Amino acid sequence: MNPESFNELARNRRSTFPDQFAEGSPVDDAIVQEIVTNALWAPNHGKAEPWHFTIFSGEGLKTLSTWQSELYKETTPDNFKEATYLKLQKQPLQASHVIALCMKKTPNKNIPEWEDLAAMGAAVQNIYLGVTAYGLGGYWTSGGVTSREKAKEYFNLGPDDKLMGFFLLGHVAIPSTGAKRQPFDEKVTWVRS
Repeated sequence: MNPESFNELARNRRSTFPDQFAEGSPVDDAIVQEIVTNALWAPNHGKAEPWHFTIFSGEGLKTLSTWQSELYKETTPDNFKEATYLKLQKQPLQASHVIALCMKKTPNKNIPEWEDLAAMGAAVQNIYLGVTAYGLGGYWTSGGVTSREKAKEYFNLGPDDKLMGFFLLGHVAIPSTGAKRQPFDEKVTWVRS
């Protein structure tokens, strides 16, 4: 493995939002399978593998679009916003694939929840890096209906499990630009003795 290639990959990872996707340009399922397989190799405490992924594609994107927009409408009667409803309908249809990011709490009482959450974050980072390596775009969204109890039911999640959002991916029509990071010395303390 070439370290320079990894450095370039990690530093060029970007979020690509659904409006930037090339609609109607599906990603090959075999590529998505490879990307999600890389997520399964993320570090996790006690080999608990707290993740479960549900992948929507093809007509499944319409199923997700209808389900999440209607769930939003049903569970937000007093604070309903038509713009949010329409966004929840539209976004899945802009993507080639949408991956539901589900965390199944490990039954091992010695593993605190934060470690399962960290493992999920590492798995999603692997998805991001895979998407970047294949020249695709992706976006992790955790808004919308992700915190609704009925959303947990839809994905067969228990009371201690979490729907951590959705990862939308597709071919890029409009590239992301302008990412910045603070200088190394402002974010890192190095103790040498």
